[in-house]
Amino acid sequence: MKSLTAVILAAGKGTRMKSDIPKVLFPVAGKPMLQHVIDTLGKLGVSDIFVVVGYGAEQVRAAITGPVTWVEQRRQLGTGHALAQAAPELDGVGDLLVLFGDTPLLTAETLQGLIREHQGRGNAATVLTARVPEPSGYGRIIRGSDGCVRAIVEEKDANPEQKAITEINSGTMCFAWPKVKPVLARLNTDNVQGEYYLTDIFALLVAEGERTGAYLTGDCDEVAGVNDRIQLAWAEKVMRSRINRVHMRQGVTIVDPSTVWIDADVEIGRDTVIMPNTHILGASKIGGRCRIGPNAFLDSCVLGEGVAFRYAVAEQAAIGDNSVVGPFAYIRPGSNIGSAVRVGDFVEIKNSEIGDGTKVPHLAYVGDAKIGSNSNIGCGVITANYDGKKKNPTYIGNNVFVGCNTNLVAPVKIEDGAYIAAGSTITEDVPAQALAIARSRQTVKPDWRKGK
Repeated sequence: MKSLTAVILAAGKGTRMKSDIPKVLFPVAGKPMLQHVIDTLGKLGVSDIFVVVGYGAEQVRAAITGPVTWVEQRRQLGTGHALAQAAPELDGVGDLLVLFGDTPLLTAETLQGLIREHQGRGNAATVLTARVPEPSGYGRIIRGSDGCVRAIVEEKDANPEQKAITEINSGTMCFAWPKVKPVLARLNTDNVQGEYYLTDIFALLVAEGERTGAYLTGDCDEVAGVNDRIQLAWAEKVMRSRINRVHMRQGVTIVDPSTVWIDADVEIGRDTVIMPNTHILGASKIGGRCRIGPNAFLDSCVLGEGVAFRYAVAEQAAIGDNSVVGPFAYIRPGSNIGSAVRVGDFVEIKNSEIGDGTKVPHLAYVGDAKIGSNSNIGCGVITANYDGKKKNPTYIGNNVFVGCNTNLVAPVKIEDGAYIAAGSTITEDVPAQALAIARSRQTVKPDWRKGK
C-alpha cells in the first residue's frame, strides 16, 4: 500500500445530541468516537492525520491523543468547505483518505479494502459504500453502466427514483489529491441545504473524463455515523459485541457476553474466565487464568496471572499474581496489591501497598499505608490516616499480626514480627517482635445495676 494522508472531518456540533459536548467526543466503548477513527488509521500506518475542528475545538484538542495536525473550520458551510480548510496543508500529498469523526465502527480491514480498490484501479476518487434495507437519510450512489460512480446524490436533493436506490454513501472517500484539489475549488452551494457538498466531487470528475469508483463493504454497520443518542447506544452495543468476540477468539471465556462490558483498549490473557455482569474499563490489563466476576468492576487496573476478583470494585490499581479479591471489596486508586494476597469482604484499600502473602480478610480500612509480606490485618482494623488537616502514612512490616478492632493512628510504624492485641488503639511505634496492648484494664463492678 502506498503512503497515505488522512483528513478527518470533525467540525460539527451534532445538534441532535442535545448537548454542549462536541458530538465526536461522545464515548463508544470507553473512548471518544474521534479517537476510534484516529486509532484505526494508526493500525493502517497512517501518520499524517489532519483533523478539521469547529464547534468546541478546544475541548476536542484537549481530549484527543495521537499524531494529529489540527485545522479549524470557523464557519460550517458543508463537507466540501471543511476539506478546503485543510487543502493548504496538503501540498505534495498523493492519495488522501477523507473520513468523518462520528464513524467509530470503521475497521482497518475495510479501509484497506477501500484503499486497494482505489489504488488498484487508478481511480481519481473512490467512495466506501454499503447496501442497506432502509437508506433514508443517506446519500445515494448513482452508478453508470460500467459500474463506475457517476454521482452521489444527497437525500434532500434526490428524486423518487434515486431515493429507491439502496446503495448509500458512507462519507469515507479516497482521493487522488492532485486530481481532486483543483476540482474542490469549483464546488458550489446550488442544492437544497445551501452547502458545499464534498460528494459533488464525483460528478465533476466524471465530467472531466476521470475514473471514479466505489468499494462496497458487506458490513453496513461499519459505515453508520452517530447523530443522536439512540444511534450512540446502538453503536456502543455493536462495538462491545465486536470486542467480546475478539477476546473469545483469543482464548478468553466470556460466560454471558450480553452482560459483559469491555472497553476497546483492554488486554486479557488466555484462559481467563469473565463471569456475568462484569465491567472492565479503560486501559486495563488482565493476565491469564484469572476469574473475573460475577458483578465485578475494574477501571484502568493491572491484574497478574491467576487473580480471582468477584463482587468487587477496583480503580487505577494493580493486583499481583494469584491474589483473591472480594466479595464486596473496594480497591481505590493508587493501590498496589502484591501476589497471593487475600482482600476479603467489606475491605477498603486506598493508595496503599500490600506485600506478598498478606491477608486483609474482612471489615477493614487501609489508607495511605505500606504493609509488608505475610502479615495479617484482623477484622475491624482501620488506619486512622487523617488528622483533620492532612493524610498521614502507616507502615506495617513483614509477618505482623494486627488483632481485631485495632485503630492504628497515623503516622505510626509497626516493625517486623510485631503483634498488636485486639481492641488496641496504637498511637506510638511498635518495635520488632514486640507485643503492643493499648486498652484500659477491664473493670467489673458487681451488682452495679441494683438501685438504678
